Amino acid sequence: MPRKLPSSPKTSALQLGRAVAWPGSPEEAKLDRVPNPQKGTNYVARFTAPEFTTLCPVTGQPDFAHLVIDYVPGSWLLESKSLKLYLASFRNHGAFHEDCTVAIGKRIATAVRPKWLRIGGYWYPRGGIPIDVFWQTGTVPKGVWIPDQSVPAYRGRG
Repeated sequence: MPRKLPSSPKTSALQLGRAVAWPGSPEEAKLDRVPNPQKGTNYVARFTAPEFTTLCPVTGQPDFAHLVIDYVPGSWLLESKSLKLYLASFRNHGAFHEDCTVAIGKRIATAVRPKWLRIGGYWYPRGGIPIDVFWQTGTVPKGVWIPDQSVPAYRGRG
């Protein structure tokens, strides 16, 4: 049987476990956090979003990316449903690749205050040029193994 979070004003405000409307924009989206039951242990948690989409702010054409988010939690964990809703809110949002990637990393870092966070945005080519964007909060805590993001460089069909 799944372990339930104790009901409190903090957990009842979570988007998890209830129907919520899709946010209309990244600014409207809410990132939820939950207490880290292993806060005394340094470990890496990874979220992968291989089908992230947003819009080019100039042409309105869709842009696609494979996002990999690694973080070493502190007192808080990022709740995955809220992350899914937040990332989906970019679907009709116009921003450049660099802005999207860095803004997502900063927003998550602000929400959960991790010991360390890294985001890799591997953007699919438009105009023949793939763009990869990386951002991190600082130095990796001592003794923490950080796995490779394992997203190969874009090679086209060849």
